[in-house]
Amino acid sequence: QVQLVESGGGLVQAGGSLRLSCAASGRTFSTYVMAWFRQAPENEREFVAGIKWGSGNTYYIDSVKGRFTISRDNAKNTVYLQMNSLKAEDTAKYYCAVKSLGPIATTRAEYDYWGQGTQVTVSS
Repeated sequence: QVQLVESGGGLVQAGGSLRLSCAASGRTFSTYVMAWFRQAPENEREFVAGIKWGSGNTYYIDSVKGRFTISRDNAKNTVYLQMNSLKAEDTAKYYCAVKSLGPIATTRAEYDYWGQGTQVTVSS
């Protein structure tokens, strides 16, 4: 069992930055993929970025490449999402998720554990 707690959301002006954190407790293994998803009102939950815990390999959706960076701190069992040059369309609730085995995936159903989410609001 893995528990995930997100933090770092808030209200920011367009062009600003935020850093989200996801602290994992319980069992964590190098085979895990940790990812960030987001969901805006009336939209589907979409994959944003993922990182393979062991290798550090990352993957991003096109709309955040060059603006967002996912990273991990093994000692703290924490994953971060640094978000720069934020846009109004980045406004959503952001969720941390864990996939126990295999490569980074962009499909929600492949993830086994989820946090409660943290709200990010970007004002234009």
